[in-house]
Amino acid sequence: MQTGPETTFASFFQGGFECSSHRRRDGVRLDLIRATSHDRHVDGDYRQLRALGLQTIRDGLRWHVIEKAPGRYDWSSWLPALEAAEQHGMDVIWDLFHYGSPDHVDPGSDDFPQRFTDFALAAVELQQSIVETRPKLCLLNEVSFMSWAVEVGYFPAVGPDTKGWLKEQLTRTATHSAAAVRRQWPNALLVWAEPLVHIAPRDHRRKSVVAADRPRIGQFEFYDWVTGRDRPELGGDPSFADLIGLNYYPHNQWYLDGPTIPMGHHEYRPLSDMLVEVSERYGKPVFLSETGAEGCGRASWLHYVGAEARDAIRRGVDLRGICWFPITAYPGWDNSRHAEAGLLSSITADGERNVDERLLEELRDQAQRFRALEKA
Repeated sequence: MQTGPETTFASFFQGGFECSSHRRRDGVRLDLIRATSHDRHVDGDYRQLRALGLQTIRDGLRWHVIEKAPGRYDWSSWLPALEAAEQHGMDVIWDLFHYGSPDHVDPGSDDFPQRFTDFALAAVELQQSIVETRPKLCLLNEVSFMSWAVEVGYFPAVGPDTKGWLKEQLTRTATHSAAAVRRQWPNALLVWAEPLVHIAPRDHRRKSVVAADRPRIGQFEFYDWVTGRDRPELGGDPSFADLIGLNYYPHNQWYLDGPTIPMGHHEYRPLSDMLVEVSERYGKPVFLSETGAEGCGRASWLHYVGAEARDAIRRGVDLRGICWFPITAYPGWDNSRHAEAGLLSSITADGERNVDERLLEELRDQAQRFRALEKA
């Protein structure tokens, strides 16, 4: 399913596996790779996606499973995925920190940047011993979201109760690990995955507009910091972001301190405008590192995203890929609610995953439309 625009990846359309492994605020550890049976069916999952034309995927490591004791790594949970990727020729962007860390590692401690960097270097060294392809890494997933989740109490407390502290801590971790990876593997592809949002004022008085724009602009803080545009003391550098990854879902637009803005509403901002703004701000290639919808809305959401993405490309955005996330059904974080959000279902009784034919049909149609765009 290779499509028109230039891509850094083996396929423009991609699939992402839910790999969150954090603790909820009630202390329960999530492990979505295990909960979706991806740990036991990784070979079949990769084989099935490759057959459907999705050769590039996002997948993740479970740090809490790998480093059960300080500095001691057990890679047995990751090796089947590495071997399956090699066998099926899958192009994988590896998430190393998808919110969760081992219980003996405190993200709020002074040594957290080094602890994570040690883990990251050991992981890439192992991966490179098995494959000779360019390492493609998302070192930390959604720094902005994790920082917000801790501040509002959705995730357990980390570090001092100071607004903005955790985002700075995670950014220092990102720059420290990126610099270390860059020194050892200069050709590594470093991407990040940050929420792309729009926040509208409740009314159009100047005070309200300014109040809403402040958090909207705040979505760019992590990228500004990790690329060294702002806060140079955090160690950022333009080379630390080869691509600007953006996570965009139907709920990513809302009124300040208010409800979600539905698509089609006069306050709903076109996705293409948002992509153009990011592209012009950073002057780097971008990709939709996550996008998706649930239930009967899946195909129509991809139709909308595809149309907006092509509009952005026509307006000069260097868009390198679109990743449907998650690519399989999964249990909800808060209550294990069964969420049919993927191209593939949960594992069935015969050990296979069913395919959502409507989403697959739309995916193939979108691939044709992007190919036509290339020829135009």
